[in-house]
Amino acid sequence: MSTTTDGAPRKRSRNFIVLLPLVIFIGIAALFYFGLGAGDPSRLPSALIGKPVPETNLPPIKDLAINGKPVPGLTTAVLKGNVTLVNVWASWCVPCRDEAPLLDQLAKDTRFKMVGINYKDATDDARRFLNRFGNPFSAVGADEKGRTSIDWGVYGVPETFLVDRDGKIAYKLVGPITPQNVNAVLKPQIDKALAQK
Repeated sequence: MSTTTDGAPRKRSRNFIVLLPLVIFIGIAALFYFGLGAGDPSRLPSALIGKPVPETNLPPIKDLAINGKPVPGLTTAVLKGNVTLVNVWASWCVPCRDEAPLLDQLAKDTRFKMVGINYKDATDDARRFLNRFGNPFSAVGADEKGRTSIDWGVYGVPETFLVDRDGKIAYKLVGPITPQNVNAVLKPQIDKALAQK
């Protein structure tokens, strides 16, 4: 390659080699960004949609009660026969606190059940959380080691699953329930599940 006395072509070639890794990195990052739903974590796919819920047998949160009655744990049997929202949460999860009022509102709709999976939490902390923010759940399973949540395909808390009457997962929402997604996405999915016979 011929060069001028000021070395301009060599300088351009060196700049290109230095910038090449950055260009490749930006290209790969863009592929991941757009490939995962343009940065929207709630659009992460779930391999369990349309499949039966994983075998679930979680004990209750010790000493958790509503109106003096103990709140039961969560079993696979509870998830059949009704449309059910399954919310995976933890007391240490800040977005779980933010979505708590919306869960209380959803729980007022008697057309479906709402149950919870308490993920890797201390019993006392979980009980205090529900006493402070309200307990929208008819059953809450304590998943202390997180094994059941992994079987459900949980990426992190909070996550919410919609289970149809046959005990199959109909929809999955990754991330917190918000005023926007509760009306635009979650309620229409619930209505769709309720309409199926």
